[in-house]
Amino acid sequence: MNEVGKTSESIEEERSHVPLLKQLGPGFVTGAADDDPSGIATYSQAGAQYGYGLVWSVLFTTPLMIGIQLVSARIGRVTGHGLAANIRERFPRPVLYTIVCLLAFANTFNIAADLGAMADALVLVAGGNSTLYIVMFALTSLTLQIFVPFPRYAPILKLLTLALFAYVATVFLVHMPLAALRQTLVPPLLHDRDYVSMLVAVLGTTISPYLFFWQASQEVEEQRGTPGHQPLREAPEQARRHLRRIKIDTYVGMIFSNGIALCIMLTTAATLHTAGATNIESAAQAAQALRPLAGEAAFALFAAGIIGTGLLAVPILAGSAAYAVAETFRWPIGLGLSLAEARGFYSILMVATALGALIDLSGIDSIKALVWAAIVNGVVSVPIMVIMMVLVADGRTMGSFVARKRLKRLGWLATGVMGIAVAAMLVLM
Repeated sequence: MNEVGKTSESIEEERSHVPLLKQLGPGFVTGAADDDPSGIATYSQAGAQYGYGLVWSVLFTTPLMIGIQLVSARIGRVTGHGLAANIRERFPRPVLYTIVCLLAFANTFNIAADLGAMADALVLVAGGNSTLYIVMFALTSLTLQIFVPFPRYAPILKLLTLALFAYVATVFLVHMPLAALRQTLVPPLLHDRDYVSMLVAVLGTTISPYLFFWQASQEVEEQRGTPGHQPLREAPEQARRHLRRIKIDTYVGMIFSNGIALCIMLTTAATLHTAGATNIESAAQAAQALRPLAGEAAFALFAAGIIGTGLLAVPILAGSAAYAVAETFRWPIGLGLSLAEARGFYSILMVATALGALIDLSGIDSIKALVWAAIVNGVVSVPIMVIMMVLVADGRTMGSFVARKRLKRLGWLATGVMGIAVAAMLVLM
């Protein structure tokens, strides 16, 4: 019997037994993209500067990250529109324009830092010219997004997440005293400005605006690209399957993401901090510093991970900016459309990637820009998270799928933690 002749109950029953790997999609890729080269640099600096003193932050933020990413995915799947489109419908235009501009600013500098780190890592491994590598990685990213159809491109993104397992392997290649791991659960009482700023940078790297926009938009992409699927607000009978999938996908993706961040912090704390190398300004520098301390294998794995995760993160950074800008101006949107069908969308994607490459090629200190971009991410996250929490509780936006109390509490807790951290940083500054 084909699916047309089956009852909706039997179809749902069959689909509820889909293997876990096939249920992983936007949430898993989003979580993996969070560990981009700029994130690796931030986690490496945290481990090198404070040893195990900031590892607790990764454990603490995991449920908060899960909660807020569930909110973004739910908004996208229920409404059939990304975050920018929903903000456009419910908030004044100045609010929308400010948020989208800040997102594009932070994403562009993140792209610059990621391209630079990937090029530096490849130079360390294979030699050659970093300028050539920057251009090569930028063109590779654009080619995949523009010319590879989305049904084929999505599995490529999922495959690139495997690069992050390099950081799991590095943990087993370094000596880690068990006594020092106590600090991973008991945070030290440090109140200096640098510690709080690094904490905000870690939070801004872990809970980043581009992740919100990307996961919501990818839920929309999957819904539009699958025959018979509709926004849940219009097809509530599809809700059980998709909300369950989103929950599994997001839980696995965010736990995976923070697990990799944990491995990076532990590795650099056990090696760089112990050896007194407390000032790490880039992911490539962290890989180079590991070479004499942890051996060639750890160095090679760390460097390879930078390149692999960069190939994953750069298109997501550019893509999330493109989704936000295109939705703001009601342009045709989506990686499922051709270049001719969505010229504005692809133009933003190309401009963001090109500007990121130009920042590197111009000689601007992209590392300092990265630090400020991470702090901007932390600051910008707060109003965006407030807006998301308002949207997910709004019956006009979500219909009968407004968030339940548990999700709202978790989302508001994440928002409050980010707000307190940013406020503390500003006071100390």
